[in-house]
Amino acid sequence: MGILNVTPDSFSDGGAFERDDRTERTRAAVRAAERLAADGATIVDVGGESTRPGARRVPQGEEAQRVVPVVRALAERGIAVSVDTMNATTAAAALDAGATWINDVSGGRADEAMLPLVADRDTPFVLSHWRGHSIGMNALADYADPAREILDELARARDAAVAAGLAAERIVLDPGLGFAKRAADNWAVLHALPSFVALGHPLLVGASRKRFTADLLAADAPVTDRDLPTAIISALCAREGVWGLRVHDAAVTRIALDVVDAWTRGADHVD
Repeated sequence: MGILNVTPDSFSDGGAFERDDRTERTRAAVRAAERLAADGATIVDVGGESTRPGARRVPQGEEAQRVVPVVRALAERGIAVSVDTMNATTAAAALDAGATWINDVSGGRADEAMLPLVADRDTPFVLSHWRGHSIGMNALADYADPAREILDELARARDAAVAAGLAAERIVLDPGLGFAKRAADNWAVLHALPSFVALGHPLLVGASRKRFTADLLAADAPVTDRDLPTAIISALCAREGVWGLRVHDAAVTRIALDVVDAWTRGADHVD
């Protein structure tokens, strides 16, 4: 899942497509999405609201103005699109424009209309572990047993979604790395991935360029240097049975996954 942030303030690529003219902004974003697809992304995840730590909410109308034209253009080009939004109104507009996935980092908790919408549209839904909005989520990173608590909270959110009418087979789970989690909490979740896979749903992992990966690099390393630890995490996730990876650099991730595939197929040639 290639990341396409049509935002001015995302932590890694905010402002990449900012233009005075909205049409030019859309064209720039579409060109980037086409590169992601060419580099191996099978889904492009379009977001119009930053969820970096400390980020403030964006008015729903502004979010929709950013993402819906991009979604429509990508759908017309036959590119599979998910929309990264916590707003049911934006989600509905994106689905009408041709999106096939909704990726809600709040797991349907930020907008009470989200789960009924997804249930009614019968669309695939990425449901993440979430404790609160970005502006204050760091203060919510308080765990005694992080992997166990996050697993249990994610399972309860899944149960709430099913109770709201979502088909269980349409739900993808995401442990929400970086959301109300310290570095040690993120690594604890990754170490416990088999338990998350065992919940019985496709699992999406989004570690790409997140702050905890920077701890492995020099203090002054540019954000793009985080693509190397991200690729290694991606390969390890694939070995653990993870369904999907949400990444900025689709090309290097594709190589990492091809290495895993070749490694696995190598067993077919052992005498």
